[in-house]
Amino acid sequence: MSIWTRLSNGPFAVEFVDAGGVRTRSLRVGDGGAREVVVLLHGTSSHLEVWAGNVRAYADAGLAAHAIDMLGHGFTDTADHDCEVPHYVRHLLDYLDARGLDRVHLVGESLGGWVTAWFAAAYPERVRSLQLVASGGTRAVPAVMRRIRETTTLAVTSPERRYTRDRLANLLHDPASVDEELVDVRYAIYHQPAFQKNLPHLLCMQDPDVRARNLLTPERMARISAPTLVFWGRHNPMGDVSEAVGIHAAIPDAGLQVFDDCGHFPQIEYPDRFNELSVEFIRQTAAKEKRT
Repeated sequence: MSIWTRLSNGPFAVEFVDAGGVRTRSLRVGDGGAREVVVLLHGTSSHLEVWAGNVRAYADAGLAAHAIDMLGHGFTDTADHDCEVPHYVRHLLDYLDARGLDRVHLVGESLGGWVTAWFAAAYPERVRSLQLVASGGTRAVPAVMRRIRETTTLAVTSPERRYTRDRLANLLHDPASVDEELVDVRYAIYHQPAFQKNLPHLLCMQDPDVRARNLLTPERMARISAPTLVFWGRHNPMGDVSEAVGIHAAIPDAGLQVFDDCGHFPQIEYPDRFNELSVEFIRQTAAKEKRT
């Protein structure tokens, strides 16, 4: 089933929004007047289509969902500087302000989890709940950082589609299950001249010194006051379950869901289960907020 077919049983819009001067691509699904709004952020060198199998579930539950291409990613404007976590946090804040969104539910995967966790610690008044999906940022593992840099650079600079496919498929527990349309979208994004020129700015946090000053420390996570749910794949090639356990322990009263037979993408590899858990968590959070 096509990415867009999955969205087409109800209204949706792909738009460009001026977020603090950054032309930002956004996928918006559901009732624009809904009280409960979900904003979803993707991972390093990724794009909003990784949420195509999830956003309709939020809309069907009466929520409004916004998936965005982060600063320098997808079809959002590139940056003329290295993109570190505070830059992504600022871009997210600017997007919320541009949309007039006061308090939202944040869902972030990989780099997106790193950014949303940092955001929740810095702007607790803007976050109703937080979901961290295979979140990055708590460790600096040279082999993992080197693999991200090498595989992404090869996929972006080579004209051969197979390297883009490998970059995505190798993050799945079952590489054969990769969505070929998602590969096509990513290939088109990677081979924009502006994206290729910008790539070193996106990979800067694979540098040990840069990563060190951006790490999501236990002290920062302890400042997160929003209800939080952590998702992880038991076979996540970016970090084993002990990393998820550490995040879970550092954030007050957080929950943890570990998916067996799953790699780096719980929301892609098990969309039905992920959607059910994610939506229910938001519902429970909203209901508890109303009672207090």
